[in-house]
Amino acid sequence: MLPTDIFKALANDYRYQILLWLKDPVQHFGEGLLRCEETGFTGGICVGLITEKSGLAQSVVSGYLTVLKNADLVESKRIGKWTYYRYHAAGVAAFLAKLQQELG
Repeated sequence: MLPTDIFKALANDYRYQILLWLKDPVQHFGEGLLRCEETGFTGGICVGLITEKSGLAQSVVSGYLTVLKNADLVESKRIGKWTYYRYHAAGVAAFLAKLQQELG
């Protein structure tokens, strides 16, 4: 993915805020909401909790999360009827390394 595509993903204030929340889920959602034992997806937050925190419609949040996932900034796992998302540090690091290589 081109850096400009990732910039477009981050250009929306809500998508950027969601990414920041997922970067530190304990601070933004509380440790009790991280059901890592149940999901096996450490740091994963369900779409419902992100929707509740953002105050946006679930369909909007799902669309925003899809954009972030396509930019490789978050990763997801579907467990039953729930989808969990978490910050993808390796994807963010690859984006930053590409910027450094091209602009540094």
